[in-house]
Amino acid sequence: MSTQDAITKVTMPKWGLSMKSGKITHWFVAEGDEVAEGDELADIDTDKITGELESPGSGVVRRIIAEVNEDAPVGGTIALIASADVPEELIDEAARAAREELDSGAVDEVAGPALGAVRVDGRTLSYATLGTAEETVLLVHGYGGDKNSWLFVQEPLSARATVHAIDLLGHGDSTKDVGDGSLDTLAGALVGFLEQRGIERVHLVGHSLGGAVVTAVAAREPGKIASLTLVAPIGYGDQINADYLRGFARATSRRELKPYLTHLFADPGQVTRQLADDLMKYKRLDGVQQVLDSLLGTLLDGDGPGIDAASLLQKFAGPVRVVWGRADQVLPAANAVALEGRAQVTYVDDAGHMVHMEQPSAVVDAVAGALDG
Repeated sequence: MSTQDAITKVTMPKWGLSMKSGKITHWFVAEGDEVAEGDELADIDTDKITGELESPGSGVVRRIIAEVNEDAPVGGTIALIASADVPEELIDEAARAAREELDSGAVDEVAGPALGAVRVDGRTLSYATLGTAEETVLLVHGYGGDKNSWLFVQEPLSARATVHAIDLLGHGDSTKDVGDGSLDTLAGALVGFLEQRGIERVHLVGHSLGGAVVTAVAAREPGKIASLTLVAPIGYGDQINADYLRGFARATSRRELKPYLTHLFADPGQVTRQLADDLMKYKRLDGVQQVLDSLLGTLLDGDGPGIDAASLLQKFAGPVRVVWGRADQVLPAANAVALEGRAQVTYVDDAGHMVHMEQPSAVVDAVAGALDG
């Protein structure tokens, strides 16, 4: 048996378009530990957020190549997993090669998602695609976010589906114009995306505002939608943190913005300087303030929610899964009661509004369940 066949390489993942390297901040396993596919192996610190690296296979952790606090390039081998009966000489050979790669930096480049854009009604929609499998998944972010917010979800799902992460109108690299800012306009753009890409059947996944948008798409085109996965969606229940939304929209500096960002996570330590800087860079782009203000009028009705997605969901008879962080301070998990009986609801401990970033495996599992039918 060859080294390649006998040993599973654990490599530094590419979580996001701009990621070039990551730092191992903690190993959950030690050499000699048995692991199963999907088990948590390590905490990886990127330039935006810390994520948990899961095992790509089952076996024994035979070598840990990269130490705690070591930076490793994307694609670099940081650990080796193999069955206990693989000879030590094979493990030693693979470990030496992996260590030499890390030390030299001569690691094969990991391509990451392929970028694309389509024109819908005179506006550009930007998206990133990973995977080539037959089934299609479309990931839709929330208010003020972008396609990179799915960095921990898109990669694992791409092993079994073609996964598109899209920038809503007004966000990311899409045109900074939302028209009247209505849910109908946002949903219409996604319907146009599906038409432009020739996608006839799709699993929709939406976070927060994106959850309401994909619900509206399912109401308009139920025959094209294989399933809905709603991640802390707006428009279900009557609890909403209006102060957060208004504060996010009006913040004009990193210092003003950062206190509001802590509402997004169960662990406030996830709010890095880089995250705040990236959001401020977005907020300072031409047209963005008008976008945020326009959408705020859609999101809120006074201090309550301005969107009723629950009534739209009645037009879709397909399967629905819901993932909600118990520590959500923006759209509290109590809102999920409105979906019980209609959807399979998963409540996630130690996760706030950005559950797909804090506990991405919960979202991956939900979408995988939808793919399994």
